[in-house]
Amino acid sequence: MLWVKAFHIVFVVCWFAGLFYLPRLFVYHAMSEDQVSKDRFVIMERKLFWGITTPSAIATIAFGSWLLIGNWGYFMAWWWMHVKLGLVVLLLVYHGYCWWYMKKLREDSSQKTHVFFRVFNELPVFLLIGIVILIVVKPVL
Repeated sequence: MLWVKAFHIVFVVCWFAGLFYLPRLFVYHAMSEDQVSKDRFVIMERKLFWGITTPSAIATIAFGSWLLIGNWGYFMAWWWMHVKLGLVVLLLVYHGYCWWYMKKLREDSSQKTHVFFRVFNELPVFLLIGIVILIVVKPVL
């Protein structure tokens, strides 16, 4: 199970790297005015989303599920695991919004400004903090 846990952590890191960088690309994309720059950001966003971020999310969920199923009785007995899984669901929703905004920027139909994307870029930090604290500290009520 330690190999499974190690791969789970590796893919979590890769997933978050993508989720931290992709909205930063949205900031620059939203600020760009010439078509060459916009086209460049479309390519960068697509490659990051489909080449790194989404495969890492899938692997994270797969290895995390493996760990959870292998220790179901223990993990599901604790409130913090339920909260942690809820935060993971929110992270998946955030991932979906990244896809949505990437699509809107590609179509040049986004109504969001670079300021919006700067704030949007910070949201996964809070999810990461919550998830890590819950899984490492395992707080008792």
